[in-house]
Amino acid sequence: MIHLVLGGARSGKSRYAESIIAQISAGAAPVYIATAQAKDDEMAHRIKHHQFQRDEAGINWNLIECPLDLTSSLKSLPEDAVILVDCLTLLLTNELLNDESTWQQRKPELLSFLSQSQQNIVLVSNEVGSGIVPLGELSRKFVDEAGWLNQAIATIADNVTLVIAGLPLELKS
Repeated sequence: MIHLVLGGARSGKSRYAESIIAQISAGAAPVYIATAQAKDDEMAHRIKHHQFQRDEAGINWNLIECPLDLTSSLKSLPEDAVILVDCLTLLLTNELLNDESTWQQRKPELLSFLSQSQQNIVLVSNEVGSGIVPLGELSRKFVDEAGWLNQAIATIADNVTLVIAGLPLELKS
């Protein structure tokens, strides 16, 4: 089962995704794949907020930090794994800043893996296409790539939910 959870910044998408995992993990320790990197104080604060939020939920997570090459991390996990990936847009940022041509190779690998996976995977991603077109070339590239990635995963996904102001809106089930 692939479930894509979309939303804006601070929309409640991570908390909603964690609640899905709590329902489907049946007491087993789910895997949390974190894609963020604490490269500045503000991001370190955001990461600590998410860690605190996970601890509050009382779920015994197996944490994997994966800023690049998500497919390799997913392939290393058993078929019966219950997995939360938070978040695809941070992964995309890391990939684009690392090497855009490598991302163009990794993206089809990720989509192919997801379309065939038997794992229960909940993917969190930012919906960034509802705003204005950014001024900078890299920002426009990011918005385009994020939109295309979200569309491609939504096509594969069994479920897609948009979270706004903490309220989930089911788009596909």
